[in-house]
Amino acid sequence: MPAPRYRSRTLRRVHVRTPGGTSKIQYRKRNPKVAKCSKCEAKLKGVPRGRPYKMMQMAKTKKRPERPYGGILCSKCLKKLMIDRARKEK
Repeated sequence: MPAPRYRSRTLRRVHVRTPGGTSKIQYRKRNPKVAKCSKCEAKLKGVPRGRPYKMMQMAKTKKRPERPYGGILCSKCLKKLMIDRARKEK
């Protein structure tokens, strides 16, 4: 039976082949959920899902798209927002 700290399902079980030829189970943390648009809750494209320590190692341009509200709004909601703003300025 695994140690009590490994019994939780928050850790995922990965079967790994060791150099000795035996198969062992390693316990790894799960990835966080996919980033979502703050308006329509759609999955954001171009935003990786990684643990915080992995995200800190990435460059800023790799974490989110290079456009206004990148990583916050999806492209459809951004387009609607820009059109609404342009109409209000007139």
